[in-house]
Amino acid sequence: MRSFTQRAVFAAAMGGAALASTGASSEIPDAQKPTVVLVHGAFADGSAWNKVIPLLQEKGLTVVSVQNPLTSLADDVATTRRMLDKQTGPVVLVGHSWGGVVITEAGQHERVKSLVYVAAFAPSEGQSVADVSKDYPTPSGFEHILADKEGFLTLSLEGVAKHLAQDVPADQTRLMAATQGPVRGKNFEEKVTAAAWKAKPSWYVVSEQDHMIQPALQKAMAKKISAHVVSLPAGHTPQISQPAEVAKVILAATADAPK
Repeated sequence: MRSFTQRAVFAAAMGGAALASTGASSEIPDAQKPTVVLVHGAFADGSAWNKVIPLLQEKGLTVVSVQNPLTSLADDVATTRRMLDKQTGPVVLVGHSWGGVVITEAGQHERVKSLVYVAAFAPSEGQSVADVSKDYPTPSGFEHILADKEGFLTLSLEGVAKHLAQDVPADQTRLMAATQGPVRGKNFEEKVTAAAWKAKPSWYVVSEQDHMIQPALQKAMAKKISAHVVSLPAGHTPQISQPAEVAKVILAATADAPK
């Protein structure tokens, strides 16, 4: 009996042969276009990018959304690096919120040509989220964080609806609350060992009505990393409330990404 791996390879090969024999085809993105790799934040999963992905695919881009475990900075960076290893060409790496910490470190990968921060943390080498945030008032959304006995954090439904995504319809915020990924609280104290934005061009989407990361902090981080800045009248999840505007920023980064 074939092993699972052997059967999977056989099935893939047969599927390819079937496509060839029937003449079936689909649009293949330009090989010179970067692949867009999307990294979600805390209190979320890869579906946080579901409204942006089709907009990028319509432009002929290959897009993949990482499913990070949120169990530690090292775990999330390792998961993101595995996705980067799978790519065969240049990559534009995009991070939302906590995902900004992940791309700051994982963005050192040789395939990554540009970085896009979406209402995201952009720490310097040796900094954590706690370090970056310490001089700013605690955002109102933090009052709605719930901790379990193992130190993993989630947001209450009220926290999602009124603070994480107050500009998103209620049916969507209920889904977001139900599908959120619990994040280990200690993650926010873990320091990055390198800052990819020092060597790679960056873009930053500032959310002006953010209740999870102070807008003033976002602007300060965007200035620090010398990013191309776009400010939106949005809450903490502009990729959901204003996906077309976020997609425009990512497309700008792909157009300017070094080959």
